[in-house]
Amino acid sequence: MAQGADVIIRFKDFSNNSEVKEILETRCHHLAQEFPETSHYELTLSLDSGHVTASAHVTGKRTRAASHATADDLRHAGELALDKLERELRRDHDKRIFAPRRDARAKKRAATG
Repeated sequence: MAQGADVIIRFKDFSNNSEVKEILETRCHHLAQEFPETSHYELTLSLDSGHVTASAHVTGKRTRAASHATADDLRHAGELALDKLERELRRDHDKRIFAPRRDARAKKRAATG
């Protein structure tokens, strides 16, 4: 796990569900291991028009991302929001790593060819 990765899960208009909270915290810690540049995860689950809305935010070194999802239950809404957040983090991570490599290859080809 990334050192100092904070995970905050809030239940708005719900009683605290320790089972769901533990599952979602574990998922956030897994994301923190996979993306060590992240340092703070925040997930808010709230009731909106009979559905559960999940808002996920992550910050870190040169990283800021957010996602939102709606579902019929707490766990599913949280999982959907974290899935979207993971895709966004992966896209940003790959862009930072592979874009400079592609640029370097293009410059090398231009110089030799």
